[in-house]
Amino acid sequence: MQGDFGNNLPISSLPDFERHEPSIPEPEKSQRRTFRTIWISDIHLGTKGCNAELLIDFLDNVDSETMYLVGDIIDGWRLKKKFYWPSTHNDIVWRILKRAKRGTRIVYIPGNHDEMFRQFSGLSFGGVEIRRAAFHDTADGRRLLVLHGDEFDTIMLAHRWLAFVGDALYHLMMGLNVWVNAVRQKLDLPYWSLSKMAKHKVKNAVEFISHFEEVVARAAAQRGVDGVVCGHIHTAEFRQFDKVEYWNDGDWVEGCNALVEHADGRMEILHWPDEIARRAPSAPAEATALAEPPEPALPADADSSAVPVAA
Repeated sequence: MQGDFGNNLPISSLPDFERHEPSIPEPEKSQRRTFRTIWISDIHLGTKGCNAELLIDFLDNVDSETMYLVGDIIDGWRLKKKFYWPSTHNDIVWRILKRAKRGTRIVYIPGNHDEMFRQFSGLSFGGVEIRRAAFHDTADGRRLLVLHGDEFDTIMLAHRWLAFVGDALYHLMMGLNVWVNAVRQKLDLPYWSLSKMAKHKVKNAVEFISHFEEVVARAAAQRGVDGVVCGHIHTAEFRQFDKVEYWNDGDWVEGCNALVEHADGRMEILHWPDEIARRAPSAPAEATALAEPPEPALPADADSSAVPVAA
């Protein structure tokens, strides 16, 4: 494959995924949870903030008829500055391509961080369809517009330079988040997002998110659909605006979320660290209250024949 990745990084420098064997093998036998549709976005492959191990665990434990990759799968902004691509990031691409080969329909909608792939909209590579946006019909008859969402980001539209500054500060926080969670893991504590907490505490960030959701939902209503699915702002959410549903599938940097559609059309946001916590093994049987109580001890001078025996 020839060409430039983000105008600076040659695509040929990326690994040959067709010959790649994953460093973390797929489980040979696993009972996968099956969904009709899965939406994931904002993975940011090529950055240290990507929670690759959690996403690999997700991909090894779920399956679907259709999967939408809703933008910012690869972070071209960061890769243009410094090439970072560990083996676990190969493993994610390998799993997605294998899923396509197994017959899952994979639709890739590039975002602003992987906008270099937008020029290939309408084409298909390795069974992965590249689209600028898509429409999805749920099992119960609703029509959803699927797009990344940067099209409605006022900072991206009016002050692109500010978006790059914000991205640099964001990745600085992500670096700190990695260290915080490394310590938490050693203390046997669950994953926790520093930046997610900060966003919910800062008033301006909350106002921006709320305004973004309203603008996206309004745009969906103008297109005559029943709802919209997007990513971009790293905040998994469901909101109802009049008759339009707003769904955000979250990210795999902070929240580690996915949006899924069940066989009957019901939609659900999964927070994968919580799903892993529910899989934790229960206490050993001998430690439960069902254990038989010990036989009472007798005094040294007692006659054992005087102790009544249960019938």
